[in-house]
Amino acid sequence: MPTSSEFEKAAAAVAKFSKEPSNDIKLQLYSYFKQGKQDPPIDKVPIPTRYQIFAKPKYDAWKKVNDAGVTPAEAQKKYVELYNKLKSDYE
Repeated sequence: MPTSSEFEKAAAAVAKFSKEPSNDIKLQLYSYFKQGKQDPPIDKVPIPTRYQIFAKPKYDAWKKVNDAGVTPAEAQKKYVELYNKLKSDYE
């Protein structure tokens, strides 16, 4: 299982990708990142309206991960695993 510092390093590396991943990949990364951080927890975040065209898909992706019962530790692990899969294509 990755440590919190591995998660932080992966997050920093993703932010510096030289190529931009697809929106689907970005939403997956976002959902694992938000679930892994829990800052703030999803139940403390206002639900975006359908008119918030950027916030709504991000919230929905995070909620899907949360509703699947993924713990913060599991989300961090999935984030690091996804980063390791993507890094050769996007760095």
